[in-house]
Parts: sequence; structure tokens; C-alpha cells
Amino acid sequence: MTTIMKISSRNLPLRRRTLVKGGLAGIIASGLAPTFARAEAKKLVMAHIVPPPESGAVGFAWQAEEVRKRSGGELDMQFFGGTLLSKELEIMNAVKSGNIAIGNPGGAAATVFPEMGVFLVPYLVQNYDQAYKMFNGKIGDALDKQFQEKYKLKTLCFFDYGFRHFWTSKKAIVEPKDLRGAKIRVQQAKVFGDTINGLGGNAVPMAWGEVISAAKSGVIDGGDLPIVNQIALKIYEVSKFCSMTFHNYGPTLNTMNLATWEGLSEPHKKLMLDTSREAQAKCRELTESVDNLAAAKRELEPKGMTVVQGNVEAFRKVAQEKIWPAYKQQYAGLWEQIVEFKA
Repeated sequence: MTTIMKISSRNLPLRRRTLVKGGLAGIIASGLAPTFARAEAKKLVMAHIVPPPESGAVGFAWQAEEVRKRSGGELDMQFFGGTLLSKELEIMNAVKSGNIAIGNPGGAAATVFPEMGVFLVPYLVQNYDQAYKMFNGKIGDALDKQFQEKYKLKTLCFFDYGFRHFWTSKKAIVEPKDLRGAKIRVQQAKVFGDTINGLGGNAVPMAWGEVISAAKSGVIDGGDLPIVNQIALKIYEVSKFCSMTFHNYGPTLNTMNLATWEGLSEPHKKLMLDTSREAQAKCRELTESVDNLAAAKRELEPKGMTVVQGNVEAFRKVAQEKIWPAYKQQYAGLWEQIVEFKA
């Protein structure tokens, strides 16, 4: 025989009596609602290839704090710079698989997203205003839609590392003729090799992990990086000259696993996009602040480098003649939009 115990409010302490009589209203009034009703914070892990003070790391570390604060703790965005995953392709594979929520390909955007290669064609993108108005407008929206459908990734924002400049150990690269015979390290996307070979040098595709030892041993004569990365990566330890040629623009994008994105509420989606645009502005400010001759001299010359201005118009002319034709055909539709776009 089963015994059923009847609960009498007269036998309960006052606090418990209130809860029994008041039901849910009693629970809320008692202040115990958070214990029973508050959902666990949604964790959003982001991996970035390097830590601050690199410009992207600064922006996204800031974003993680803002997301936690503005969501009232409902979203727990956690930023890991160079500690969780240290290679661009590893980061993007982890985002695609859903092992982490957020990440970006760093300087390897064209390797992960071949569609981005057109923006890397030397001297096609001419300035920051042009770039950001494209990426924050219809061109960026179209790419976001394409990447969602093709890669199952949501674009949170586009950002960049600035324009690339040569760093070399033997001589400065002021004119195209100065590149003749120079062994210049490039990233493994085809457009980077085509750029150096087309401008007159000898491209040496190489993963970043091999670059410093290759420069020290003379396997390469130098490479190219935006100023912000020459500083962050301490390129002055293996290089004597920085030649400001502005030959490749370096766009990339921060992405979220699409299934994770679709699992967010509309207010949380808006929060992620709003803070991503604010982080983008911080990245841009830090990158642009050093991407000029005076600032580069101020940052690099005290560390032993000589910073010179390259003949940009001479390099642009060579690029237009020797590199542009093949890429214009490959990216026919998007190419025209970029060329005709007015900042």
C-alpha cells in the first residue's frame, strides 16, 4: 500500500508556505527565480592566431569583453590569441566543424576563401576608404551570403592588416628593378606568388613558421608584410630595410559557425554584429595609424631598420601590365565592381 504524505501549509516554515501557496509568483517574489529559471550562459569561443598588441587581437579581445557585458552574461564570448590554435587553417577548420564558434583566417583569407583573391591583386584596391565602403556595403553583403551557402560560415565583419610592404636584408626595394633576383617569401595563395614574380622578384612560398630561420640562413632575402605585422612579429630582428610599396591590400574576415549563428536569438545576433563593427573600427584605426612613412620610421628605425618610400606608381604600372590581365578574366564580374567603385 502506497502512503501519500499530505503537505499542510500550517506545518511549513513561513518562507516555504509562501512558495507553496504562491506557486510561480511566489518563486519570483522570493528572489529564487535565478536559481530555477536563468539559462546557462552560451559560450562562444574565439581563436585568433596571435595575441595583443596585434591590431586584430586588440579589437576582438575588446569585443569579447563587450559581448559579455552587454548581454548581461547571457553570451560568454571567450577570446584566445595564439594560445588555443596557432595556425590559420587549423582555426578555420575548427570553426567549420563547430569545435569553436568564432575565428578568422588571418592573412590566409584567399587560401580559405578563394573568392577573396581578387582583393589581393596588386594595386587593385587603392585605399582604406574604398575597401571599407565595399566590405561594409553591397559587395560585402554578397560575399557574406555566398560564404554562408558555400562554407556554412557567417561573416561577422571584414577587417584588414593593411597594405603590404617589402622587408629585406640586403637592400631596399625602391624601384621594380630592385626586385630582380631577390628571393621573397610569400604566403601560399597563388596571388601572392604571382605578385612577386610579376613585379620582377622570385617568389618563395613558405609557411610563416619557417620564415625566421629561412631569413637568418639566407634561404630568402626577405618577404612582405603590413607595417602593423612587421612590428608585432618583430621582423626587425631578421631584416634591415622596410620599403613602403603598398603592393597588396590585406583583407580578411571574422566568421562564426553558421549553425551556432542560427542558434542565437535575434537580439544576440544584433549584439554580435554591432560589436563586430565596433571591433572592426578599432582594428582599422590601429592598422592605419602606422601605415604611412612617418609612422613606420618612428616605429621601426629605433629598432635598427631603414624605412624608405618605394616608387608606387612604377610598381603599379608593372602590375597593371603583367598581373592584372589574367585576374581580370578570372574575376570578371567582381573585378568591374571594384574598379568602378568610388570611395
